[in-house]
Amino acid sequence: MEVDPSSLDPELRFARMYATASAALGVISLCAAIIPICGGITSILGVLLGVISLRTEKNKTAIAGISISILGALITVIYVIVLALFKE
Repeated sequence: MEVDPSSLDPELRFARMYATASAALGVISLCAAIIPICGGITSILGVLLGVISLRTEKNKTAIAGISISILGALITVIYVIVLALFKE
């Protein structure tokens, strides 16, 4: 049975929205890793929103968002290193 979002406490509602945004930004950071600035910014925002969400409520979506965002950040860093090493 689904809980009506409008009946939730505003703090809990924002925590769930932040968790969803964290997961979405994590997926975007995986795709945006090709452009290092975009990949870095989206992954940092994803981690921050996930941590803010975890402070209010332990949520699997927030944990997944943080994990995916960290993976996006690692891919971005590896891509920058590869670009620096093979720069002609």
